[in-house]
Amino acid sequence: MKNKIITLCTLFGLIAGLSAFNYQQEEKRPTNLKVLPKNISNEELDKTMKSFNMALGVKCNHCHAPKANGEKGLDFASDAKQEKHIAREMIKMTNKINKKWFKHEYDGVIPNISCNTCHNGKTDAYTVIKEK
Repeated sequence: MKNKIITLCTLFGLIAGLSAFNYQQEEKRPTNLKVLPKNISNEELDKTMKSFNMALGVKCNHCHAPKANGEKGLDFASDAKQEKHIAREMIKMTNKINKKWFKHEYDGVIPNISCNTCHNGKTDAYTVIKEK
């Protein structure tokens, strides 16, 4: 009887210990999304942000302000930088152009424009256009 109790307790402890490794912390949702979809996944948001980085040849701190409390890192929800406001307007403009002019499918693909269409790795699209 004593061995059964010890075995049962050991088994229960093992199950509890292993289940702790399977516990997944709830994914932290982005805040202050005004143009991008509020239900965007973190994976899709990262992919979108990296496409902006590449299209403009910048890093995250181009649009995102540092944390105000002195901690290291960026405050992604902050609206402190003007570049973030400009980026939002550019996203709206791009969406509007795509919706109006690129709504038909050709060979299974719907063509569209993106940031890279005009920026081509530079923050100032006017410079890129002037160079061409």
